[in-house]
Amino acid sequence: MSASDAPPPQFAIDRDPRLRIVIPMIVAVAFLMEQLDSTIIATAIPDMARSLDTTPLRLNLAITTYVLTLAVFIPVSGWFADRYGSRRIFVLALFIFTLGSGLCGLAENFGMLLATRALQGMGGAMMTPVGRLILLRSFPRGQLVRAMTYMTLPAIMGPVIGPLVGGVLTTYASWRWIFYVNLPFGAIGILAALRYVEDTREEAVRKFDFPGFLMVGTAVALMQLGLENIGRPMLPHVWTGIILAASVVLLLAFWRYQRHVAAPAVDMTLFHLRTFQVGTLAGGLSRVGINGVPFLLPLMLQVGFGVSAVTSGSLTFVMSLGALVVRPTLSPLLRWFGFSKVLVGSAVAASAALAGFTLLGPETPHWLIAVYIGVFGLTRSVQFMSSNTLSYSDMPAAKLSRATSLGGVLQQLSVSFGVSVAAMLLGLVSMESHSLTPERFHEAFLISAVIPLLAIPGFLRLRPEDGVQVSGYVKRS
Repeated sequence: MSASDAPPPQFAIDRDPRLRIVIPMIVAVAFLMEQLDSTIIATAIPDMARSLDTTPLRLNLAITTYVLTLAVFIPVSGWFADRYGSRRIFVLALFIFTLGSGLCGLAENFGMLLATRALQGMGGAMMTPVGRLILLRSFPRGQLVRAMTYMTLPAIMGPVIGPLVGGVLTTYASWRWIFYVNLPFGAIGILAALRYVEDTREEAVRKFDFPGFLMVGTAVALMQLGLENIGRPMLPHVWTGIILAASVVLLLAFWRYQRHVAAPAVDMTLFHLRTFQVGTLAGGLSRVGINGVPFLLPLMLQVGFGVSAVTSGSLTFVMSLGALVVRPTLSPLLRWFGFSKVLVGSAVAASAALAGFTLLGPETPHWLIAVYIGVFGLTRSVQFMSSNTLSYSDMPAAKLSRATSLGGVLQQLSVSFGVSVAAMLLGLVSMESHSLTPERFHEAFLISAVIPLLAIPGFLRLRPEDGVQVSGYVKRS
């Protein structure tokens, strides 16, 4: 076959080598903005509470409202990308997110802040899975670890850079600038996506399953509301039980419903693939415990230890350095030990590191706190990167769109539930004393340390051949 008769390159990065860097950078900026805003208000909470006439603990709703909206609307994104084109939806998502950011900065009361955070979340809901889909369709399977690392780095660094950025902007400007900072990045992202991203779409698009979407979205929202009400009661306890029971009933109803629908809003058949099931469910459970740290830690440092917002943000930022260290070492780790051992080991290490936060106090030197946070960041990064890579390692190309949507839902739920569970635990342990002392934070950290251990039975289900095309692992006798 002559060169002229050869089939055209299948992947965008083969057609234009520059896109090996450009596409990941575009997606990474979008991911960073979306993840940054999940926790950027953490160090600004005391100032925001005074400005909006509310309490610091109540302001965790501004975090969970944003992340919950992400989780509820992510299932729509895959269908829209298939129907209208990935570039078009990605650009639209960037626009909605950027608009929501500007409106958040203009919020004059707590209710307006929650509404505009929800608008931000709607943009982020499309931005996250569609960006992931663009990456997966741009890189061949053999380079999946590299592509997923580009995607996962912002997801890891965003929540811990957020407190630093939020602390600096709150101290030297105003808490409103933690939202205004997204405006130039959003504009640059839109222009770059229009220039470099291909507008791929599916030829045959299934009909959107609105009833299924309504069931799943309502169930997730009710579950979030129930968890919030446990830690910070707004309704009688009997209503909390009713809300959580209704959430479970809706999820069970969808489970039965989706078996009789050709193209359900959430494709449960994806869980038949063991690597996706373990990566998203067991990995997600582990992340619930770990994702409470970007909420608990800045509050403990500021409210419990009495440090400034800038100092708190600077210390928390050290957590992100773990991602930079882990990135070049993840491939060798997976190649030598395989997914199962890496995931089990990192879950145990993360649990121990969570419990270790109880050893820190107001008198602990800041350099020692920074070192310890850095160690926790290493374990956190290994767990996140390996479980995310595992989730898509064996996924057929035809199912990538649905897999990224469902995987995105579960990833965002792990963030949302992580913050909610952390706030719930902090509320429960401080219920009698009504004060957020260092001891109350220590108790919340200690209970959170149990959660990653609950994921280990799931990780042990993996077989040596799972994800081997990505990890390159060879079982040694």
